[in-house]
Amino acid sequence: MKKFSIVIPVYNESCCISNLLIEIENSLKDLYDYEIIIVNDSSTDNTLEILEKLKTQYKLIILTNKKNLGQSHSILKGVNKSIFETIVTMDGDGQNNPNDIPTLVDKYFSTNCDLVSGIRKIRQDSFVKIFSSKIANFVRSKYLNDDCKDTGCALKVFNRKTFLYFPFFNGIHRFLPALFKGYGKEVIFLDVDHRIRKGGKSKYGTLNRLFKGLKDMFYVKKIIKNKLI
Repeated sequence: MKKFSIVIPVYNESCCISNLLIEIENSLKDLYDYEIIIVNDSSTDNTLEILEKLKTQYKLIILTNKKNLGQSHSILKGVNKSIFETIVTMDGDGQNNPNDIPTLVDKYFSTNCDLVSGIRKIRQDSFVKIFSSKIANFVRSKYLNDDCKDTGCALKVFNRKTFLYFPFFNGIHRFLPALFKGYGKEVIFLDVDHRIRKGGKSKYGTLNRLFKGLKDMFYVKKIIKNKLI
């Protein structure tokens, strides 16, 4: 049976998390051996309270950051806690469709690749967010030669050991295709669904993320060039 750990960072997702867990269970059923690790990134709503109530029902592993650290740190925390060597990451806001998990997982195991990265086929975001993302993806892809059209898609399946080998930095989750390819690992891209956010709000400022992304891009190039460890 295929085994993997699902790592989900969450921040103020009280409106979405219960339904997401139901969808995950329905999508995976008894076909896989998996664990769900949810990293509560110091939510200020009742996300943690809801998770504690659902902990037994879904056999959740709940980790909590004492302060808001962001998506990369939360993913790292979840990966370090995982018991399986295959990691699945996804957003906690419900925009990633759990029905895509089996497709990505099956492709990962059938090809023995190191990363299967989702590409959101039809983005369900604002025009400004989509437009700025396309520009950022184009620049990044050309500069890092990672062949990835959508590095911002959180739905990914990858090798735990390889991920932990990379030098960690805040923002690493957006550069996994470039890092895996830069280290000579096989990367596969698959189209996935992207859904309208049903509640809450986006946690990222477009302009701030753009400038930080440029800075991170240069750092990733340095990592790949020098194979920093």
